Amino acid sequence: MAGHSHWAGIKHKKGKADKERSKIFSKLSKEITVAAKLGDKDPAMNPRLRSAIQAARSANMPKDNIERAVKKSSATSGANIENLRYEGFGPDKVAVIVETLTDNKNRTASNIRTIFQKAGGSLGTKGSATHNFNQVGVIKVDKKEISEEKILELAIEAGANECISNNTLHEIQCSVSDIYNVKKKLEKIIINFISTEIQWLPINNVQIPKEKQEILINFFISLEDDDDVQNVYSNAEFLN
Repeated sequence: MAGHSHWAGIKHKKGKADKERSKIFSKLSKEITVAAKLGDKDPAMNPRLRSAIQAARSANMPKDNIERAVKKSSATSGANIENLRYEGFGPDKVAVIVETLTDNKNRTASNIRTIFQKAGGSLGTKGSATHNFNQVGVIKVDKKEISEEKILELAIEAGANECISNNTLHEIQCSVSDIYNVKKKLEKIIINFISTEIQWLPINNVQIPKEKQEILINFFISLEDDDDVQNVYSNAEFLN
């Protein structure tokens, strides 16, 4: 958990605001399109689409962009977008999971393999890194929406496994199969959500000393800069 959270904090300081926003919008649009393509176009009937739109609104994506992404799912022309996962080990034997949405798996595999190799890491076979993680449902809510006491009570009633609060948000964790059932119960009280995702949380972290952090951070940035990459998870813990 610490490694994942720490990297999440670092990456926001590193990127330039405009470039970062453009990348975020692109990734969110792709998720909206895929969610609408795989299910109902009505967010009320499609939990994945509803969650993708809520995340887009939290990122201040314009309404036009959201509507355009939904409409794009109805287009008959164009390549099919696939969810693909890559696993491997980066610098200092850090376990890494990369989730992608791509219309060209050969391009994506080649790009990701190159990024790993340039950093002195290597891509592995399916399952080579995932045993270092637990896959869980993670629902994030802005702390301004609800108090710690109320969210904890609500999370327990909804069937969540854990509820963690920090300075800015509440993070509700549950089993992957329960994520949308838990979310539906939370929606009775909470209107705005930061994100609803299935994430890979590390079981044991690899501690990275200060002098080795820059190489690893640059490796993560290279992965996230790839247009096909949606999420990057690692078991790196950055020591102060």
